[in-house]
Amino acid sequence: MEQIIAIVVRNQPGVLMRVAGMFSRRGYNIDSLAVGTTEKPEFSRMTVTMDADEATIQQVCKQLEKLVEVEAVKVLPPDSSSKRSMILLKVHAGEKRIELLRLAEVFRAHAVDVKGSSLTFVATGDEGKLRALIQVMEPYGILEMVQTGLVALERGDTSLRVESSRFSWPRE
Repeated sequence: MEQIIAIVVRNQPGVLMRVAGMFSRRGYNIDSLAVGTTEKPEFSRMTVTMDADEATIQQVCKQLEKLVEVEAVKVLPPDSSSKRSMILLKVHAGEKRIELLRLAEVFRAHAVDVKGSSLTFVATGDEGKLRALIQVMEPYGILEMVQTGLVALERGDTSLRVESSRFSWPRE
């Protein structure tokens, strides 16, 4: 079953490699990975999705918590989390430019580049919505596509916020 892990880490060089290395060394596959700074610039938040059972996900969390750069780890409940990905999709437009623009509106996709004979769209949403957009655009000819990793936050008042590091770090 798909599991979503939120990890708050120190925002410093090498942290992504250490976290990804932990998954690799233990033979766990990362299905999706997204990283970005938090409201406090000294911390970043990683959102990792993986297919795992309950025992495996508990083991992953224990191993993550052992890493010095990791400040907090939480498995997000799939049914009570807001989840989104983003996609950039370049489609051959030719004479169908207006038709493609109207079709994109259905998915709340926006054109971000209209040069030449192609259109580039950006869309955000859950995996099902983005898959449906891809299927609708395929007959027109997808020239290029890239999709971000999933980002997620737990719904409600619960938050994974770190105010200060659990360790003393030397000042730079």
